[in-house]
This record gives sequence, C-alpha cells and structure tokens, in this order.
Amino acid sequence: MFFLYNLVVQVASFLVKIVALFSPKIKLFVDGRKLVFPTLESEIKPTDRTIWFHAASLGEFEQGLPVIEKIKEKYPNHKIVVTFFSPSGYEVRKNSKVADMIVYLPLDTKSNAERFLKEVHPDLVFFIKYEYWPNYLNELKQLQIPTYLISGIFRENQVFFKWYGGFYRKALDTFEHFFVQNAKSKELLLKIGKTNVTVSGDTRFDRVVSILEKDNSLDFISEFKNDTLTIVVGSSWPKDETLLVDFINSNNYDVKFIIAPHNIKEEQIKQLTNSISKKTVLFSEKEGKNLADFDVFIIDTIGILTKIYSYADIAYVGGGFGNPGVHNILEPATFGVPIVIGPNFSHFAEAIALVNMEGCVSISSQKELNEAFENLIQNEDIRFEKGHICSTFVQMNKNATEIILKSLNTDFTD
Repeated sequence: MFFLYNLVVQVASFLVKIVALFSPKIKLFVDGRKLVFPTLESEIKPTDRTIWFHAASLGEFEQGLPVIEKIKEKYPNHKIVVTFFSPSGYEVRKNSKVADMIVYLPLDTKSNAERFLKEVHPDLVFFIKYEYWPNYLNELKQLQIPTYLISGIFRENQVFFKWYGGFYRKALDTFEHFFVQNAKSKELLLKIGKTNVTVSGDTRFDRVVSILEKDNSLDFISEFKNDTLTIVVGSSWPKDETLLVDFINSNNYDVKFIIAPHNIKEEQIKQLTNSISKKTVLFSEKEGKNLADFDVFIIDTIGILTKIYSYADIAYVGGGFGNPGVHNILEPATFGVPIVIGPNFSHFAEAIALVNMEGCVSISSQKELNEAFENLIQNEDIRFEKGHICSTFVQMNKNATEIILKSLNTDFTD
C-alpha cells in the first residue's frame, strides 16, 4: 500500500509543478518548498533541541497558537519549528516571532520525511487538528518521537472509519495521544481501538480569550465610528457582499459599516467600492481624510480585523454562502458581539452551537439579512442578549490548552 501511496505522491508532485506555471498560488507552493532543506541546514545545528508543530493552513496555526506559546514557555531552550502545507498559511505567518523558524512541509515522500526529521530531530511533535501524512508519521513512529494531535476533530465520513481505511488507520498508531474537540471524535476513535484519547476542547477558544488581554484600540476606527452604531463585516466574499451592499445602499438607519473582504485584490476592492452608493473610504486612502464623515470603511489590508471586531455593535462573518462555509466567528463572539452568518456552517461546531443558542443568526436570502439587521439595529436589548450569549459561550469553552499541557507525557527536560 505504501508503494501505491508513494507513487501517487510522486505523480502529484510532477503535476503540481506543471500547474504552478499557470497558478500564482501553486507557484508559491512549489517554490517555497525549494528553500526548506537549505533553511533547516543553516538554522538547526545537530546539538539543537527542537519541537515541531505542523499546521495545514492559517486557521490551524491560529488554533495551535496557544499551545505553541505555552510550550515555548515550558521549554525555552528548545527551538520551535512550525511547518505549513498551504501557501495561505505560510505566506501570512512566515515572519511570526512565535517560532524560531517557519517553513513549508516538504511533500510526503519517504525520502523527504527521512531527511526532514534528520534535519529537525524533534524531541516532541504536534499535529494541529488534522493532516495525517503516512510517511512522516511512519518515520516518527520508527524514531519513537512522541507525537500528539491537538484540537483534533473526526467525522464518520473520514477514511479511517471506512472498511477500506486500514492504511490510514495504521498511520494513527503513531500518535502518543489524541486531544480532540468533542465527544463524538472520541467515540469514533474508540470504535477503531484508539483509547489514548482526551476530550480537551478547541484551543481556538483560548486564543480568542487571550485577545481580550491585548490592546485592541485603533485610533482611525474610533474616528470613523464616532460613537455611531457600527456593523463590522469580516472575511466577506462576493455573494455576501451582494446582499450586504443592497442593505447598505437602501437602509436609512444611523449606522456605519466596516467591510474587511476576504480577497483584497485591487480589482475586487474597486468593484466593491463602486457598488456602494454611500460615502466610502478605503484603508489605503484614509490619510488626510476626516473619517467621521464617511458611512462605509473598506479595509483593503490584512492583520487588523480582530481589533476591528472590538468596535462592532453587530458583526457579519462571511463565507457562509460558499464551501466549506463560514469563517471564524469566535473573534467577534469573544467581544460579546451578536453575529450574522450565511447558511453554510454545518462543518463548524462553534457556529452550530451559537446558532442553536441564538447568539448567532443564520440567513440565506436578502429578505432574511434585512430582517436580521433591522432587528439588531432597532433593539438594543436584543443586541445585548445575543452578544452576551456569544461572550459567555467563549468563556465557558476555554482552557483546552491547560488540559493538553497537564496531560503531556514528556520524558525529556529542557
């Protein structure tokens, strides 16, 4: 089976190089991996002690961040190595100071796995949420390196739980322990004989709770808001924006809008700006303007959305009209903000919970969006109630990181 798997990986490696000629994102995927081994060779000495974290993309990195930070505190003499599979994670966080080095994970071939682990020689390894690479896991098992899954989540439709999933079930034997998000994941693992499981919860709650301890002030947002009720739109896609713009253009309420699109390419920002009839300003063009005079503020940059949510009276989180669905709702939730999302949220436990608890409102049409916004704008008590539900939900689900740290079976000292 390993022969067939490795053959598929080799074919995929060849094909992705061809696709890279036509796709800027895939080009980053290919070119970035050329630098991995030279970087490791120059940055890690044979005498260095290391701990390796792997994240598929940006969301998984953010999810693992509380654990990375605590492990860094616990083992200050270890170098922290973080790998990404996706460019959308690596390109955004490649300069993060939380790790000593951040690189792409080389493709899962036997030779890459052997070379990578020889260069990194980690004392401890964490995979965040998912991504189970058989060659890396097999090599980790042979080298007897303690390997943990944190914030793991399992579903019945995954290959591990199919009659033909023996190859991937065997890969799971590598893990010293599974720290999973919910009881269903534990139940599924127990069915395939994995008893080394703890329901620790989702470490993302710890990350968003920690946001409250930081300085979230932005003078230019305060100036724009000017004590006016403000709706913050985060990570919006064109389908979201179609509905939102219709409401923005047609409503007569004393309300302002801040829009932080998922895609900030110039052409898309221009199209969004031109579709709005109310007075609009871009982040990139804000200097020298009296921001309080504007009705809509479009954030054509990245990295400040979390702080902007702290100014929201109502939040709309985008992605809910696409696949796999809605983006991160925990950031506005931690600030006690009522949330509106699109209809596709079934893959996200926190969204399901908050919709059921009525802290979050799911809409699927222009009519429903209008009604949701009008209800929240007109009724301060409803805004407060839904916002309180959101913040309480986040607070009640924190401390996953503490559970993980207390349970780690590490037999080495720093």
